[in-house]
This record gives sequence, C-alpha cells and structure tokens, in this order.
Amino acid sequence: MTARVVAWLSEGTWQAVVDTVATTLKTMSTSPEVVLLYVLDGQVGEAVHGAFGGLLGRGMRERDPGTAVADAAREAAWQLLDEAHRRLEASAERVVRSGRIEREVVAACAGADLLVCARDGDRSRLGPHSLGHNTRFVVDHAPCAVLLIWPDATPGLGSIPPHPEDRPGAR
Repeated sequence: MTARVVAWLSEGTWQAVVDTVATTLKTMSTSPEVVLLYVLDGQVGEAVHGAFGGLLGRGMRERDPGTAVADAAREAAWQLLDEAHRRLEASAERVVRSGRIEREVVAACAGADLLVCARDGDRSRLGPHSLGHNTRFVVDHAPCAVLLIWPDATPGLGSIPPHPEDRPGAR
C-alpha cells in the first residue's frame, strides 16, 4: 500500500512546507502519493456578494463582484499550486478545495498517512499562539500524523514567557 502525504499550502508559508515535503520524500523507502492542497475560504466570495447585494440590490447579477472575486482567488490558488509543484520537483496531485478552511483540510486528510503544515500565528516566540485558529483545529482533528513546521527560523527557548509564579510581583 502506498503512503499518502498531504501538504497544506497557504500564502507566506507554502515554500517551507514544500521544502519539508521534498526533504521527507528523500528519507522514505518508497515513493508516497503526494497531494498539494490549497483551501479557499468559502466565506470570502459570499461576503463580497452579500455586501454588493446590500449596497446595490439584487437585480444586478451581471455586475456582482462576488463571482469575480471567487474566480480570481481560484486562479491564484492554481498558480500557487503550480509554483509549489515546480519547487517540489516530484510527482504530486494538486487539489483546490473551497469552504471552511479547517474542515476542508481535515476532510482532505481522509486516508492520508501524514499531513505537513506550517505554523501560522505568532512566529516570534514559542508557544500556543504560534498556531492560528485553523491550524489549531487541524492539528487537533487531523485523522493522520501531523508534521508541524516552523516556516522561518525557530525562536529560541528564551522566547517562552516566565511561569506566572516567577514573574516580578508574583506571590
């Protein structure tokens, strides 16, 4: 049975994720199936459509920017996946999904052996704030192993805040 690796890509961190997948592939004894995944936030197009309808009414469907925004986002996602595929220099399926980001990532991991993703919160220090809401959900709910990477240099241990009892003025 072939292993399946999902690489969750997003702006600002995708290069580090792809590089980690490439390095991981070199250490594996067999060539896994690789999925490069990008998830569009399904609420963005809906928000633009709703704002347009609220401002100008519903009778101007041909001028509704919601569809254009969604189309532009989808095109940008495919461009990012194409760049990621070139950087990976290996065979990979490219997948664009749309919806609630965290749930779409978890759903895309069905049958996967490994998910590779990057921290997307406060990357200046160690700790739980280094994970954004979507990434926290995915880490907690992924049905496979998760390789969570720092997309930049890993902060030092000195970035951990002191224990509350060790802070000045604590009892």
